[in-house]
Amino acid sequence: QVQLVEVGGGLVQAGGSLRLSCAASGTIFSINTMGWYRQAPGKQRELVAAITSGGTTNYADSVKGRFTISRDNAKKMVYLQMNSLKPEDTAVYYCNAAVRTNGLNPYANNYWGQGTQVTVSS
Repeated sequence: QVQLVEVGGGLVQAGGSLRLSCAASGTIFSINTMGWYRQAPGKQRELVAAITSGGTTNYADSVKGRFTISRDNAKKMVYLQMNSLKPEDTAVYYCNAAVRTNGLNPYANNYWGQGTQVTVSS
């Protein structure tokens, strides 16, 4: 199986920065898109940022210019650098990865981390 483990959440004041990291492990043949999602209380989970294996990125409009997603394919890790944080960024942040577990199956399965809490105080 595949495990995703996030680290780096915490409490920060508005205007501050945090860096989230997510490590993938287990039975992995290749990883396609990796991404970060978040879910605030009472709201649906939403995409924050995603990055393909080739490095193409996609961001939610609300975080463009403030957040940067990156990945290290060799280490099977994805990062989210969050700057100029706002109280509305408060949420549980989840790592997501589309993983092929063997070379015979061309389809990737979706995996999620356990989530890490990010709280931004005003």
